[in-house]
Amino acid sequence: MRPVWRVADVRAAEAQLMATLPAGTLMRRAATGLARRCALLLADRGGVYGGRVLLLVGSGDNGGDALFAGAQLARRGAAVSALLLDPARAHAEGLTALRLAGGRVVDRPPATVDLVLDGIVGIGGTGGLREPAEQLAASLPRHLGRDGDRATVVAVDVPSGVAVDTGDVPLTAAGRPNAIRADVTVAFGAWKPALVVGPAAALTGEVELVDIGLGPFLRGTPALQVVEGTDVRDWWPALGPASEKYTRGVVGVATGSATYPGAAVLSVGGALAGPTGLVRYAGSARAEVVHQHPSVIATERVADAGRVQAWVCGSGLGTGAEAAAELRAVLAAPVPVVLDADALTLLVDGGMADQLRSRDAPIVVTPHDREYARLCGEEPGADRVAATLRLAAWMNAVVLLKGDRTVIGMPDGRAYVNPTGSPALATGGTGDVLAGLLGSLLAAGVPADRAAATAAYLHGLAGRAAARGGPVTAPDVAAALRPVLAGLG
Repeated sequence: MRPVWRVADVRAAEAQLMATLPAGTLMRRAATGLARRCALLLADRGGVYGGRVLLLVGSGDNGGDALFAGAQLARRGAAVSALLLDPARAHAEGLTALRLAGGRVVDRPPATVDLVLDGIVGIGGTGGLREPAEQLAASLPRHLGRDGDRATVVAVDVPSGVAVDTGDVPLTAAGRPNAIRADVTVAFGAWKPALVVGPAAALTGEVELVDIGLGPFLRGTPALQVVEGTDVRDWWPALGPASEKYTRGVVGVATGSATYPGAAVLSVGGALAGPTGLVRYAGSARAEVVHQHPSVIATERVADAGRVQAWVCGSGLGTGAEAAAELRAVLAAPVPVVLDADALTLLVDGGMADQLRSRDAPIVVTPHDREYARLCGEEPGADRVAATLRLAAWMNAVVLLKGDRTVIGMPDGRAYVNPTGSPALATGGTGDVLAGLLGSLLAAGVPADRAAATAAYLHGLAGRAAARGGPVTAPDVAAALRPVLAGLG
C-alpha cells in the first residue's frame, strides 16, 4: 500500500530533514525534479529550447520551487516568464536565479504558452483561490502553445486552491472548482490526501512523486493508504491441489425480489466472479437467478439456504416486513455480512441496533452518499475520510463509502482509498455487482478490510474495461471482472 500523509506530518518531516542539509538544498531538490518533468513535457511539444513557459508564482515556498525550476528550464533555452501574484513577497533567491538564467517577470501572460507552472500556493494554502489567482485559473484553458494546442498545466506539489488534508475543493460563485486544474502534478517527498481522495483528486491529472529524501523522517500513522495492484494480488486467495468447492468458501446472497429480480442476478454475478467455490441464493427472484446462473443453489428464504461462510444482503430486497425478517436472519448468522442498499435503509430507524451491537463477526456496509446521509443524518461533507471513519466507529463496521475515489474506513481508525474508480460505474446495478464480489471475498476468508479494498479495486478496473466498449451497464461490469482478474496475473 502507498501511505498518504497529512500536512502536519509532511511539515515535521521537512523540518527534520532540512536540519541535516545546507540551506536551500531541499527546495533545489524539489525544483530539479520539477524541471525534469517539465522538460519531458516540453520535449513532447517541440522541445525545451524555444519552449514558452509561464510561471504563476505565489508568495511562499511553492512559488520558490516554481522559480528555481523555471531557472533550470531557462538555462536550457526555454523562454520563461514569471507572473508574480504578490511581487513584494516573491521568493527572493528563486527570483534572482530566474533572472540570472534569462527568465523575465511579466505583468500579464504572454501570447503563446506551451506550459504553465502552477506555483501559486502549496500545502499551506486554505480556502480556495483568491483574486487574481481565481481569474488566472479560469483563463488557463485559453492559453495556446506553439503547436496550437492548449497549454499543459503542471501543479507544484498540489493544485493550488485544494484543501490538502481533505481533498475538498471550494466552488466559485459560478459553481466551478475554485482551484487549478492540472494535467500533471509533481508532488514532493510524500503523497498528500488531496492527490488521492475527494474532488481534488480529479484536478491533479497524472501525479509524479519526486523523492527529496523525506521517507526516513515520515513517522506515525498515515492519514490513509492507497490500495495497489500488488496488494490485491497478494490478498487474493490461492488455490491448491486440495481445494474444492466447500474449502474455497460458500457465499450466501439475499438480494432482489419479485419487483427487482435484476438486483439478485447482478449481485450473484459479482459473487460468482469471486474466489468462493459455491453461491447459495435466498429470495423470491430465485427463478431468474437460476436461469441466468445455473450453478447457483437457490431457496426462497435465508433460513432454508444452508451453511455459508458469509452473507450479502440488501440490493433490491425491499423495505417491507418480509425484507426486514430476512435481514434479521442474515444478522443472526455468526458469519461476516455485507449490507448494501435496502439493508441500509432498514437499519435507519435503529430497530436492529441490538442485533448489530451483539454481532462478533465482521460487518461491511457499502453506502453511497445519500445512503450515508440517511444513516448519519448528514452528508459526508468536505472530509470524506473523516466521515467514513465516523460511521465505521459508530457501527463498529468496515465502511465502504462509494464514489469516484471510494474510501474504506475501519473502526480502529485506519482508512484506505481506491484509485481505480471510474465515472462509468455511475449507472444502476453496478453496486449490486460490487456487493456480490465483496461477499465472495469474505466467504473465502479474506479479512473484511482487505476484502472491501480488493473488491473496490477490481470493480473499478472492471468499470474501466467495460467503458472501452462504449456506454456501460452493470452486466458489462460483471462480465469484465473475470478478464480483469486474469490480467492481475
